[in-house]
Amino acid sequence: MELCKPKLWIKHIVLELYPIKSKKNFNHFLAQSKNDKYLSYSKFAAQLPKLKKEYNWLKEVDSISLQQSLKDLDKAFKRFFKGLGGFPKFKSKKNNKQSYRTQYFKRSNGTESIEIKDNKIKLPKLGWVKFRKSREITGKIQNVTIRKSKVGKYYISICVQEEIKELPQNNKAIGIDLGLKNFLITSNGEIVSNSRTLSKYKNKIARLNKRLAKKEEGSNNWYKVKNKLARVHEKIANIRKDFLHKLSTKLICENQTIIVESLKVKNMLKNSRLAKSISDASWSKFVDYLSYKAEWYGRELIKIDTFFPSSQLCSKCGYQNKKVKDLSVCEWECPKCHSIHDRDINASKNILQQGLQLQLTSR
Repeated sequence: MELCKPKLWIKHIVLELYPIKSKKNFNHFLAQSKNDKYLSYSKFAAQLPKLKKEYNWLKEVDSISLQQSLKDLDKAFKRFFKGLGGFPKFKSKKNNKQSYRTQYFKRSNGTESIEIKDNKIKLPKLGWVKFRKSREITGKIQNVTIRKSKVGKYYISICVQEEIKELPQNNKAIGIDLGLKNFLITSNGEIVSNSRTLSKYKNKIARLNKRLAKKEEGSNNWYKVKNKLARVHEKIANIRKDFLHKLSTKLICENQTIIVESLKVKNMLKNSRLAKSISDASWSKFVDYLSYKAEWYGRELIKIDTFFPSSQLCSKCGYQNKKVKDLSVCEWECPKCHSIHDRDINASKNILQQGLQLQLTSR
């Protein structure tokens, strides 16, 4: 949800400073860990009251956000010790990712650190701030994250705890073949066109990049053009997310079982000719949306093996036609049963059959 620009300039300045101060706090304890050794979240958090007396900048920030930055550091070190990630890196205040997180808690006098009334939200130290409510807030508030986008807008993500009711069960199952020409083709023969959001704005992006290259880096005009370019990219991302969310919700609502291929997108991106189109399609994000929504609403998402030859098999008799490896083959006739297949619809039917077999064997 988007925060409206605070009328009081002091709130706007504080909102600018919070992410920077949180990063500074993160960097301070990371430097301490490098010089000595990493202790733990609880031992570092115990040092904050003493440090506030030494460094005034720590008093300017919501104390919960400082603790959250230490939790992020603790999480980064735990991942490093388990071999799941590299050694934590210092955070730059010049980085475009400016955000901070604060926690909900109830004070001894009964007041709450975070409250929502109509189109206003109360945040620690900031007080009441207006925001554009994209949906009603239900459930118990856990924490909120305030993020500044590249175009200077502030967004707030509200994490709540609530019980999600499962959708009524049905016996519908569907296979999905993801593609570039069409975004997806279902085993029912339904074709969803690829929105190609990036290609619609490529000329505008090219013009703005050309203008940006002519400006002196760091000048006011350079920042103005850079801001316009960031707005275009933000619009593309929002259109893409809206498309993916609406489509994934529709499929989850209509079907009990959804079957997709496990795509190795990172390997596919190595194809420089198709990399931009593959990134624009956002298959991985789409499957992620299906995955968590299926878990929420009591649906089943089945992923079949990447190397399953869904396009080569005849969905009628099971004959494997290796000539169909050629991507230029859009329609083919099975040499065995003489069925005529549309490449993508046939693939989605094979994906459905393979997924249902996996479902039976796993039970």
